Amino acid sequence: MLLFVFGISRANNVQITGTSVTGSNITFTISWENSWNANVAPANWDAVWVFIKYQDCNTRIWAHAGLSTVGSDHTTSAPLQVDPVTDGKGVFIRRSSIGGGTVAPTQVTLKMAIPAGTYNYKVFGIEMVNVPQGNFELGDATSVSTFNNINVTATSQSAGISAAAIGGGSSTIPNTFPTGYNSFYCMKNEISQLQYVEYLNSLTYDQQKAHTYSDPISAAGTYVMFGSFAYRNGIVISTPGSNGAIPAVYACDASNGVENNSDDGQSIAANNLSWGDLAAYLDWAALRPMTELEFEKVCRGSMPRVAGEYPWGTTDINQVYSTLGGLINDYMSNETFTPVANGTCVYGVGSGSGSFGPVRVGAFASGTSGRASSGAAFYGAMEMGGNLWERVVNTSAAGVSFNGTNGDGTIAPNGDANQATWPSVTTAAGSGFRGGDYINVAARVRTSDRNTVTVADATRYPSYGGRGVR
Repeated sequence: MLLFVFGISRANNVQITGTSVTGSNITFTISWENSWNANVAPANWDAVWVFIKYQDCNTRIWAHAGLSTVGSDHTTSAPLQVDPVTDGKGVFIRRSSIGGGTVAPTQVTLKMAIPAGTYNYKVFGIEMVNVPQGNFELGDATSVSTFNNINVTATSQSAGISAAAIGGGSSTIPNTFPTGYNSFYCMKNEISQLQYVEYLNSLTYDQQKAHTYSDPISAAGTYVMFGSFAYRNGIVISTPGSNGAIPAVYACDASNGVENNSDDGQSIAANNLSWGDLAAYLDWAALRPMTELEFEKVCRGSMPRVAGEYPWGTTDINQVYSTLGGLINDYMSNETFTPVANGTCVYGVGSGSGSFGPVRVGAFASGTSGRASSGAAFYGAMEMGGNLWERVVNTSAAGVSFNGTNGDGTIAPNGDANQATWPSVTTAAGSGFRGGDYINVAARVRTSDRNTVTVADATRYPSYGGRGVR
């Protein structure tokens, strides 16, 4: 017998509702805003990476559901299509034809491959942008430690890139390392606090303990990423865990009152994430870290390099931050800044005070904004510069062993990601930082700035966040 749960999963403006299960099929309704499928530059589309977790009603343990790799086993209707993936860890749901705007609630049915049993189910959705296969330019001849001005091509991926050719103190890049030439998907936004809460609520007690500052046994209302409300992080314990075995239940409560209200910071970027925290989230979501070459591809796309450019393709930058006048709708899903200005970016507060912090993911984008006014990277990813640091796999000797393996949806009992070629979750060797944050100066925001790309920091810090690719 199968037991199913009805619920809602929100990843920014993605809404998944009305979940039901019949046999091996799971059906739900999905909708999201500002969707597109374009046949002009950047000639890409957005999608939602959808994956399923199921909970054994006896053990209460959540597991990752396999999905059919055969497209005809899944059904939906216009304007959507379902694209399966070869490892069956999820599907991409996207527009089936050229168009844009809000995707109205549309029913989707997916075929699962899981053992017989009695289960609860949860459907998760993460907004992604497609990054098409193709050449792109690397480096800008201006930024700190920038790569040489070279073109990344099919040959770069098939033959690798020598250390002399790429420069920047890089090791030789083998052909197994993702150079950004091949197509991939990138998370549209940094991980939000609601997404991190939903992740925590699917973990065991020990796994939760590994990925929060406060112990899961702490009292209800305890802020778990810093121990108190600070740095605009409102993740709290709603129901404490117990006996070192029963996991806690987490919620968002930035307003320090009733949990999960509309002003509780669900869409604020999740901060204070260590490399181990980020890697585990990506492994759990069946995603993977991006490489620093992929970072430049996402930002610059197929456009010619511009010396000193930011991810939105110009050298214009307009400073905003969380305590600056102009922030409106604090902690709400429509938090934004006014007035609108090209190159708006959260950077440069120059302080580690807990009164500062990240803003809402996608805070500068609207249905009418352009690339420069929304601060969008070439393919539509938001906040690739500023807000929180992007964690990438670098091209050091430790980093180039990374081969692009995706997470498998399962993390180790102690909470660690368990992908062999990913940078170490204990030392962070092979990982680094790109894109700047709300604390540092404008130069760190530049697309080709590599000032901190070899800093192997395994600790947590208020301006550390991240996103993944697949």
